Amino acid sequence: MLQTADIPSYLNRPAPADYTYGTLRYDERTDSWIIEGEPIVCQMAKRLFPGAEGRGKGIARFKSNKRTNGELNWLMMRYPLKIENPDKWERDYQQAVDHAVKRQQLLKSPQKLEPSSLYFNGKLAEFQKEGVAFLLHNAPTLLADDMGLGKTVQALGWIASLERFPGLIVAPTSVQTQWKQQIIKFMQPQPVADSLLPEMNVHIIRGLKPYSLPPAQFYIIHYGLLRGWKQYLPSFGFEFVVFDEIQELRHSGTEKYSAASLLAQSTEKVIGLSGTPIYGKGGEMWNVMNILDFQCLGDWESFTREWCDGYGSDVVADPEMLGDHLRREGLMLRRSKDDVLTELPPKRRIVQQIDSDEHVFLKEMRTVIRLIGKHDQAENHFEKGRIKREIGQRVRQATGVAKAPYVAEFVKMLLDAGEPVILYGYHHEVYAQWEERLRGYRPAFITGRETPAEKEAAKRRFIEGETNLLIISLRAAAGLDGLQERANINVFGELDWSPGIHSQCEDRTHRMGQKDSVISYYLVCGEGSDEQMMEALGFKTAQFVGIMGESAESEEDREISQIEVGKHLDKVMEKLRKAEERRRTSGQ
Repeated sequence: MLQTADIPSYLNRPAPADYTYGTLRYDERTDSWIIEGEPIVCQMAKRLFPGAEGRGKGIARFKSNKRTNGELNWLMMRYPLKIENPDKWERDYQQAVDHAVKRQQLLKSPQKLEPSSLYFNGKLAEFQKEGVAFLLHNAPTLLADDMGLGKTVQALGWIASLERFPGLIVAPTSVQTQWKQQIIKFMQPQPVADSLLPEMNVHIIRGLKPYSLPPAQFYIIHYGLLRGWKQYLPSFGFEFVVFDEIQELRHSGTEKYSAASLLAQSTEKVIGLSGTPIYGKGGEMWNVMNILDFQCLGDWESFTREWCDGYGSDVVADPEMLGDHLRREGLMLRRSKDDVLTELPPKRRIVQQIDSDEHVFLKEMRTVIRLIGKHDQAENHFEKGRIKREIGQRVRQATGVAKAPYVAEFVKMLLDAGEPVILYGYHHEVYAQWEERLRGYRPAFITGRETPAEKEAAKRRFIEGETNLLIISLRAAAGLDGLQERANINVFGELDWSPGIHSQCEDRTHRMGQKDSVISYYLVCGEGSDEQMMEALGFKTAQFVGIMGESAESEEDREISQIEVGKHLDKVMEKLRKAEERRRTSGQ
């Protein structure tokens, strides 16, 4: 029995009133509570809660869920309403109270939940059991654990605890097969009283044109197909929806985003998964959270006015405060490796200055010079913007091509010392240079042009030791796992504008199962775009670190990184010296 002291004050029952400002009724068709009343109460409802819809005067509509119903109760403490569906309101009110009290308890003392053994075969770490308990109580919500902490298996534990099917997994194309494998591995039912529950059938949805879906417990669709299934999926009756790598929805205004929003609103049992939910500015977090829990951060205009640097801005003024709010309200759970894996070796970064070919750079820049002329002559505003973006892309490509030979030489040094290396790039013109100069090392490639089978074969070659060099695109390898079994050296031969992309890449080796300190080399040159990108990354990292609640890299961290990397390079150079001495000896 809950004590009054346990209930937040905004959820205390409104006192009996002699006067009511209108009525509150439940609309089953839209699963909403509707206020019909005097202008003052509807005006206040829409002012306080931008998510309160309602066309015309005297109407405000609240989508019924455990969060907004609590806010509605708070409103009625000031403006009493006559409730036309008292039994339904009592159930919803109790749900809001239970959620708020439980959320407070979880914040003070996280609970652990072992998923139903009927459906779940996996073994969870203690922090993963806490994650399952959090999801079960707080959905809709975002699980934003670091890469490598098992967000997929926690999501499956949550699904097993729901014990309700069917459900939908929305994921990038690159991880659809991986999801199917994980479902088959962890979700096959156990024998019960000499009988078996139905086996878990998984159907991967294909094509943009809807068709009659076959019976299954799990359906998987990739983000690119959502627009074609926009009208079909929300009415299918899914018991749960999982948006994996939900940063795919960090930009609104697309058919994909609109379809995802309709889908998310079709069930309360919806969660998002991403270790890097934002790549750039903090305003992307509004887009992500608005999918999971519509208007949980208000509408876009009020969010930018109150949370950001100014009306319409997407730069969050106080990222730490936003992150604290999301965690406090049960809208996000974020654990870093440092929080839960104290035995995991450290992650070190080093920015390494390298040369570039000035003649090659100038040759590549001729196209840029021509584009600048076109930009200056263009009269159309949109055409100017398009050309400007192309100029930025060309400068970035010129930078990568000009320093490619020197990146290759740096990687050769590591490979000759026997180090398995993961090399990250962006432009296919740069990959071609690396392939030519590193051909003798038989590199494997995952650049976005490979089929799923070719991608899997490349990963297998590297993990099984057939090659010591894996060249990966910065943005084409979501869901790539198992690399920590083989490598602890990352080399970034090109940079991305987003710190989240770099973090994802680093964490493919810095995750559960890694035994050595992970070292990431960022190879930069003085020519071209590298300097500006490094400056921008510093700003964007501040937005990401603040919202996600992590500590920024300190000066001491940087000094330790320099020492650790120095030790590593000493080891590499010593191996190379000995190899050269052996060659001389054998030559005599």
